[in-house]
Parts: sequence; structure tokens; C-alpha cells
Amino acid sequence: MNKPSQPKRLSALVGGCLAGVFERQGFASREIVTQWETIVGADIAAVAEPMRMQWMRTRDSDEAGPATLVLRVEGPAAIEIQHLSTVIIERINGYFGWQAVSGLALRQAPLTRRNRKPERARIDEARAAAIAAEMTGIEDERLRAALGRLGAAIKPM
Repeated sequence: MNKPSQPKRLSALVGGCLAGVFERQGFASREIVTQWETIVGADIAAVAEPMRMQWMRTRDSDEAGPATLVLRVEGPAAIEIQHLSTVIIERINGYFGWQAVSGLALRQAPLTRRNRKPERARIDEARAAAIAAEMTGIEDERLRAALGRLGAAIKPM
């Protein structure tokens, strides 16, 4: 008699398929890519992403020592990421619980996975007009309307 199969998580099914791709890029664990924002924080993840890990063999044994993580960094943020390199390395090693990364190598290029910017909140025109109408001391109509829109954007109701 066949037992009904249990549902499986998609990550368990896809993980096996993607393991080879991550291994070719030197990633011992795919979590450094999939959990990047959790590991380093949103500010760093917004301007840098892992490309691959370069493992160096130690002279004493055939085992690989700590890796150099190659990061893709948007041009203007490269200096900041370079200054934060020790913090980034500490966060990565702290996440994994062992010294997985000993250094960073930066490659300046546009990020491949860009988070979409959140849409701007729409300004309630009726609220903006009401705020502008309360500003009786301002004679310039365009300035009063602009301040009304600003007021509605800052303090929506």
C-alpha cells in the first residue's frame, strides 16, 4: 500500500538544483546570498552584493582556509564598503559561527538585483487645498499651494 506523499517546501526542492550553481561560484553555503540583507544589514545590502568566494589552500594541509568574498559594489559606495570591510567580515563570520571570510575584494559594477524603490505616497489634493486655504498670511498663490502640498505630504490624515 502506498502512503500519500507529504508536501515539501519549495526551498527544499529548489535547493538541490541550485547547489551546483552556488558551488561553482565558491559559495560553501547559499545562505550568504539568500540571507545577505539579514547578515550585513539593509544599508550595506542596498549598495553591495556577493559575487563569489575565493578559497585559498593553506600550505600546511589540503584544507581550504578562510575565503576572500568578492562583492559587487555600486561605484560611489565602494569607499564606504572598503571602510566597513571589518564590520562586514565580522557580521558574516558571526552569522556562520566560524571564520568563513578573512577578506573582501570589491568589484565596481551595477547591482544585479535591485530592490524596487517604494512608491511615493500620493498627496491628498483636497487636504493640500485645505491646508493652503488656512495660510491667509501668504499672498503668493503658487507658494501657498506648494506649502499646502508640503503640509499634506508631511502630515497626511
